[in-house]
Amino acid sequence: MIALVAASFFMSIQFPTIFALGIEGLGPLRRAVEARYKAGCNSVSRQSLVSWKAYLGISSCTPLLSTSIFLVSLKKMVPLEFLLRPAALLLMLLQCSMSMMEESCVGVVPMKQRREMISITDFGAVGDGKTLNTWPFKKAMYRISHQRHKGGTLLYVPPGVWLTESFSLTSHMTLFLARGAVIKATQDTRNWSLVDPLPSYGRGRELPGRRYMSFVQGDGISDVIITGENGTIDGQGEVWWSMWRQRSLRFTRPNLIEFKNSRDILIFNVIFQNSPFWNIHPVYCRNVVIKHVTVLAPRDSPNTDGIDPDSSSNICIEDAFISTGDDLVAVKSGWDEYGIAYGRPSSGITIRRITGSSPFSGIAIGSETSGGIDNILVENVDLYNTGIGIHIKTSIGRGGHIRNVTVANVRMRRVRKGIRIAGDVGDHPDEYFNRRAIPTVDGVTIKNVRGVQVQQPGSMEGIIRSAPFTRICLSNVKFWGVGPRRAAWRCSSVRGAAVDVRPRPCSELADTSSSGSCSRTA
Repeated sequence: MIALVAASFFMSIQFPTIFALGIEGLGPLRRAVEARYKAGCNSVSRQSLVSWKAYLGISSCTPLLSTSIFLVSLKKMVPLEFLLRPAALLLMLLQCSMSMMEESCVGVVPMKQRREMISITDFGAVGDGKTLNTWPFKKAMYRISHQRHKGGTLLYVPPGVWLTESFSLTSHMTLFLARGAVIKATQDTRNWSLVDPLPSYGRGRELPGRRYMSFVQGDGISDVIITGENGTIDGQGEVWWSMWRQRSLRFTRPNLIEFKNSRDILIFNVIFQNSPFWNIHPVYCRNVVIKHVTVLAPRDSPNTDGIDPDSSSNICIEDAFISTGDDLVAVKSGWDEYGIAYGRPSSGITIRRITGSSPFSGIAIGSETSGGIDNILVENVDLYNTGIGIHIKTSIGRGGHIRNVTVANVRMRRVRKGIRIAGDVGDHPDEYFNRRAIPTVDGVTIKNVRGVQVQQPGSMEGIIRSAPFTRICLSNVKFWGVGPRRAAWRCSSVRGAAVDVRPRPCSELADTSSSGSCSRTA
């Protein structure tokens, strides 16, 4: 009630909007705001406010409202101190009162204020889109890692196009991309660094041997934030896609960004685009939050998965828009005998409020599942112009397990197939995979799903009758197809229950002993 009264009061002041960033010690960000006012700018974007608010540590009530938010503009310049503190408090009260009903991963990785701020231009970088800035980025990382400034360091990337080769991040830092800042990968692949294959894959994902280093990499680091004012990290993947199509690749293509053996990673308010291969790949990580990001790649770009958590735990992906050439989000955990031997599962992963489009899968689990995947929550997803809405996929030789998966509140439009759970998807690293390594799929609940213009409702097909996929629950799942003819579900080697499903589910999902528990999940 206080928040609503406060909002009404401020709306009646006749200011077009209200700027709320009141906190002591704004430092360079505060000066940037003042400079914008002096330059005649009378509005600040929602995404900028989110970034600055989070950078300043005002994150206890995030995420911000998805609807319009009261920003700042003043009809004439007044001292910022006059409005900052009360406006900030009132705005936060309003946000807190209205966001309590919306689940969020805030707190998984705490937002930290950095006590030191440096700019990439301090190291001689030139943002003209032509000058190669590999050395300035490496010098900046060296300085941050060796000076170890208490509280960490913020590396500021101002507006401009900053061309560079691949580089590695370090611990206790924030990479902050200003509005209009683009960190762009060079298209000269001749000197691109190579790294060892992941032990849970045994080789490069595309080709035997080593793999190209990810454009932005973090290995064995912690306390890292990548954020900004919706700046862009651009992989310029066209040259790599062309080599893939021409079959002239020598090694597996680089990811756009990869964190390996790392923890406490926060990524938000950044655009990722044109990755050579997978876009965002946390592998062997824990405590990772990816939110308020945009991931883009052309629809025909090969293998440009959006976000792929891999053999990692306590991962949260929320409030993202993804439109790529492959799976929007794909949970993985290693490849055949190498993943089985490495034995690191993906667990405790939350995926929520994702919107996107893909010619392949919207939300996928697999097909690399050899280390095991369990305790996955997917909710509030909007998919359109997509191949398969929900895709759980594995294969003989994978071994491992997929357990305790809940998918809820999904909306689909113009989708080829609504749901697919399959035991025949994926290739193998070599001829040495174990043909007796049969994966277990057990305890998958899919509920509250609606789809229109869906060509096929779906299929659930296990591997062998002696080891079927079990406890598959469909509840309140309804698809409306294209044209008068209704396609049917296809099922084999699967057991479970279906309650309130349209079109009529297959007989394999008619287990009366499971229907009670299935209906209670709706």
